[in-house]
Amino acid sequence: MHITVTFRHMESSEPLKRYAEEKTKRIEKYLEEPIEVHWVLSVEKIRHMAEATVVAKNISINAREETQDMYSAIDLAIDKLEKQVKKHKEKVKNHKHTENVKTYMPAVTETEKTPKVVKIENMFVKPMTLEEATLQMELSKRNFLVYTDSTTSTINVLYRREDGNFGLIETRTK
Repeated sequence: MHITVTFRHMESSEPLKRYAEEKTKRIEKYLEEPIEVHWVLSVEKIRHMAEATVVAKNISINAREETQDMYSAIDLAIDKLEKQVKKHKEKVKNHKHTENVKTYMPAVTETEKTPKVVKIENMFVKPMTLEEATLQMELSKRNFLVYTDSTTSTINVLYRREDGNFGLIETRTK
């Protein structure tokens, strides 16, 4: 996460800068890298304003607060950011869940012996190395992972074996 703090109409303060950076780390867990956060802290007469802009993968949000104390303005702005980021993450989670998994149950008769497709699952194939794929498999509860090998640009399938190890299916074209 890359954080910049700009001071306007006031002298730069290292404790304020550290405070803004420390509070910004609260929203890091909700966002995907790369994350850029830009704070603008300014003073106009008795108004202390804190404005934050967050740009991350697939999201750009802003928050602006003004109070009579800079620390409370930063707190209120980070609360707004956190609320927006949580809302975005929930929206993405719900959207992906309903759109990527489609199930249907065909009518089954006793005379049919051929297997039927009863579940269709769409997967986005990400380019990654074998090491990254094994780390993804260790973190997930799935039994397989389809990915594009970033070195060879071929589609591979990494699967969990019954003995706890992983198996790899590499695809090749002639």
